[in-house]
Amino acid sequence: MKSIYVGNLPFTASEDEVRDLFAPHGEVKEVRMISDRETGRPRGFGFVRMDPSEADAAIEALNGTEMGGRTLRINEAQDRKPAGGGGGPRRSW
Repeated sequence: MKSIYVGNLPFTASEDEVRDLFAPHGEVKEVRMISDRETGRPRGFGFVRMDPSEADAAIEALNGTEMGGRTLRINEAQDRKPAGGGGGPRRSW
């Protein structure tokens, strides 16, 4: 399974609309839309999971296309880096 990052989505986009966008390129296993933790409002990006060869075809076909007047940024999702903070010695003045 390959995870695809879908960025610059219209804030009105639904999971069904994103699924329908990817469906012509293969079986969509999962769609996750990301919302703000505090407000619950959409953050304008999400993730789609597909089989690797179908995911590659979808990325190639859909990156740079428009949805709701916005140009989509679609690429293979990267592993999330651990949240920063802490690193390095502390100084007390």
